[in-house]
Amino acid sequence: MIEVEGLRKTYGDFAAVVDSTFSVAEGEVFGVVGPNGAGKTTTLKVLAGLVDPTDGEVEVAGFASDDPEMRRRLGFLPEESPLYEEMTPLSYLRFFADLYDVPRETADERIEAALDRLELDHRERRLGDMSKGMKRKVAIARSLVNDPDVLVYDEPASGLDPVTTNSVLAFTRELRETGKTVVFSAHNLYHVESVCDRVAVMNEGRIVARGSVDGIRERHGETTYRVFTDVSPARTDALAEVLDDIDDLDDLDAATEEVGDRFRTTVPTMDGVEAVRDATAAAGGEVVDIRTREPSLEDVFLDIVGRPMPGRYTGSGAVAEDSAGGDRAPEEDERDAPEEDERDATRPSEPPEGTE
Repeated sequence: MIEVEGLRKTYGDFAAVVDSTFSVAEGEVFGVVGPNGAGKTTTLKVLAGLVDPTDGEVEVAGFASDDPEMRRRLGFLPEESPLYEEMTPLSYLRFFADLYDVPRETADERIEAALDRLELDHRERRLGDMSKGMKRKVAIARSLVNDPDVLVYDEPASGLDPVTTNSVLAFTRELRETGKTVVFSAHNLYHVESVCDRVAVMNEGRIVARGSVDGIRERHGETTYRVFTDVSPARTDALAEVLDDIDDLDDLDAATEEVGDRFRTTVPTMDGVEAVRDATAAAGGEVVDIRTREPSLEDVFLDIVGRPMPGRYTGSGAVAEDSAGGDRAPEEDERDAPEEDERDATRPSEPPEGTE
């Protein structure tokens, strides 16, 4: 449904996006995450046809990203989405449906269905009198009036209360179930983890990791085991060997903490668990609990984006090469799938969603 190959976007000597390659399958929710300035929004705007790439190929729903017909197949929700505050939700959404040449009867059915699902009851209230959460729901409904195949959502739940946030996330999951393809960006990595099938992690304009959340965790994260005992484990040779392999561990005692009436020792492998068990028995105690801790997407993200990256500025507008002599390559996607000029947004072929 979406194919991006070698995408590069530069502004003068600054490279906003560097050689990004990824694909998104039909009916998939694909997350794009990264710190501020990583190139996420520029990437999404290229997909939406609002920014022309400097280089590379971008195809959305079978059309090039600069093809006006593509924009009829796409719904775009920018991070900041001002609404016409003198209008009501119904008049506003009908206005956008008219821009897409959607027949009134069909438009009303879509609008009512979207607002029902988003639980927006005050449909004749002036938009300027609505809360941020209500306005966001109207903006989401706006992205659906043309019944698009592809949806590009930039921070759809940003700044919303927990109840509205959960509603928006649940709605996004349901879009996948109806066959919609969604590209989803958010700073809250729990949101990404809860709705996305696969994720691309961006840093300094580059995709530095790509794949399913579990796959990225497996490649970049480290599962640890917390062994709870009723006495502090003895300092055995086997336990010392296990703990010597743990980075940033000053001494053996640092691996074990007293937690209430128990002792907790953290080790990286099941061999370590057995070493703790034996060391505890040697101290006259026993293991009372073992808990596995898998890294969260946030843990992995913080590790990945903390790594040194090549520069983004050169005198020629090209991207500086890294020490290996080329741009840093992204991590392989285990699924092995095929891999800022604002438009005039007053015509139906170039939807008004881009007029932020």
